Amino acid sequence: MLEDWFGFGVAVAISVGSALLFALAVEVIMRLVARRYPWARDLQTKTRSPFWALVLVLGLWVGVHAALRNTDWMPIVGRVFTVAAIAMLAWLLIAFVRFVADLALAHNSIDMPDNRLARRLRTQTLIVKRLAIALIVVIAVGAELFSFDSVRAVGASVLASAGIASIVAGLAAQSVLGNMFAGIQLVFSDALRVDDVIVAQGEWGRVGEITLSYVVLDLWDDRRLVLPCTYFTTTPYENWTRQGSELLGSVEFDLDWRVSPQRMREHLEQVLTETPLYDGRANVLQVTEATAGYVRVRILVTAKDAPTLYDLRCFVREAMVLWIQSVMPDAAPAQRVLVSEQAAPGPRKRGGAATSAEHAGESGFFTGSAEAEERASHFTHGIPRVVREGEGDDAVTGEISEVGEVVEEPESVARG
Repeated sequence: MLEDWFGFGVAVAISVGSALLFALAVEVIMRLVARRYPWARDLQTKTRSPFWALVLVLGLWVGVHAALRNTDWMPIVGRVFTVAAIAMLAWLLIAFVRFVADLALAHNSIDMPDNRLARRLRTQTLIVKRLAIALIVVIAVGAELFSFDSVRAVGASVLASAGIASIVAGLAAQSVLGNMFAGIQLVFSDALRVDDVIVAQGEWGRVGEITLSYVVLDLWDDRRLVLPCTYFTTTPYENWTRQGSELLGSVEFDLDWRVSPQRMREHLEQVLTETPLYDGRANVLQVTEATAGYVRVRILVTAKDAPTLYDLRCFVREAMVLWIQSVMPDAAPAQRVLVSEQAAPGPRKRGGAATSAEHAGESGFFTGSAEAEERASHFTHGIPRVVREGEGDDAVTGEISEVGEVVEEPESVARG
């Protein structure tokens, strides 16, 4: 009996010692490689524990199998070591997947102004990592269960009725599977990315996390809005960073008829030169309406991203209000009643037009400059311009009237 235990100990010690020597050699090689390549250090850190555990389990398995080869305990002991080895191997594969995902994320940083490609790769990497980990876990659990003869028999009977089982499972997990496929569709169709600025459910926020079942929005007031993935495949939403982070915003004023748009335009240029929030792409001041006793002045400005645009709009609004109060108080909105006597008709000037030192601004957001004409071409490209017979050069058909509708579109851009 003593000789049996002594032989058992010697066999286990030799196999475990050989496994530990192999693991130590791999450890030394990885440390040498890590001195030259930084990624090897991260790989060694993330996979050290599962690698040593797997080597130790395999060493024990080999030693026990050599010592208890002809005993009745071998089937039970072999099954235990099989389950343990599968679990350790799954642990090692999961650690390797996380290392590869972290390496890809490190090479695609989103801490830069133009990070659209980096955000797309980051989103896809996170989803692929979750899918790979889930797949490894499912395969590992299935392999462990199928190592038992009884479970293998049950699995064969389930496969025989796979058609009915798949229908029942599909009906029972319809919403879960719908969210899962919606999440995969969002990621690989590039419709939504991590760090995108969107408006959903009337809330403005940034995409903080995308999973296979839900999307987390980090709202501007530090709240978190969690929406299912199917929401973004079935409901319209605004994506402010779909092609880039630059945005156009509007500031509107309802002022008195005695306002001077020309002087306001000159002051707007001075205000924008004093703030770093303005990116210099476009700034326009136009009178968009003159009804109901007021003159509506709309200012369009641009910024590099949504948060900067919000602060820029607030800054321009406050600066123009202070200017109106101090320089042109008569332009403040007011309701008044004009009482006057009917005057006798006087001599009318030739031409019937009154002269004034001020003049209307000719430059607009879509006309008056090369940049404005290029901007307008995006909305008028391909629309035929046909002149009616008997009319001047400025007359066009009803087809070109669609441009007038498009010009009004910036009125709804980034309002709020």
